[in-house]
Amino acid sequence: MTIKRLDHVSIVVDDLAAGIAFFTALGMTVEGEAPVEGPWVDRVNGIEGVRVDIVMMRTPDGHGRLELTKFRNPKLVDIEPAIAPPNALGLRSVMFAVESLDDTVARLRADGAELVGEVVQYEDKYRLCYMRGPAGIIVALAEELF
Repeated sequence: MTIKRLDHVSIVVDDLAAGIAFFTALGMTVEGEAPVEGPWVDRVNGIEGVRVDIVMMRTPDGHGRLELTKFRNPKLVDIEPAIAPPNALGLRSVMFAVESLDDTVARLRADGAELVGEVVQYEDKYRLCYMRGPAGIIVALAEELF
């Protein structure tokens, strides 16, 4: 076997508090917070003088984790376009299974999140949507109907 598990997904954010609020509204909890810096961080990133604050978030089932990273140094690098569409190359979404799609969308919208498209139903299996999350990422939500 080459891997044991998917440990976590990391998202670089410019507003750590807003990222925590978004994923807390989604139902995740803060597992831990820490400033991180030092030669090992510089070496693993290939960047000199890295200073970041990280927050680990955990899903309610305890299996999924998400790392929110706020760079204090060096400055963030903008990408173009800043709000990439769903068909952009690279990692575009993180999907979460939710109990109630309507309730989840309402909670996230109350905190300023927006739907990318619309809520749709796939056969008699799922209700799905994409929402724009922190740092412009797409958070996919799926409610099982079976």
